[in-house]
Amino acid sequence: MAALIYQIPKSAMQSGKAKTDTWVLEFEQSEARRPDPLMGWTGSGDTQSQVKLTFPTKEAAKAYAEKHGVVARVHATPTKRLKLQSYADNFR
Repeated sequence: MAALIYQIPKSAMQSGKAKTDTWVLEFEQSEARRPDPLMGWTGSGDTQSQVKLTFPTKEAAKAYAEKHGVVARVHATPTKRLKLQSYADNFR
């Protein structure tokens, strides 16, 4: 069983930083998706890919994965850079 640990990014509709400090452990798909012959929807018998666990820290997510024998990859969060400029810079 493989999983991915990452930090929730800020959405495009969000100007603040609410809920961006939580970490998510999400299981990867173990079998391929296939189309349903009648309706055409895609699906699979894998129910683990529907599970998303949230943790307050990256270390807590790693500890959970190690405790339960899950091979987890940690996706690094890009550094946040602020572009500081004054209102007068708009007219230069």
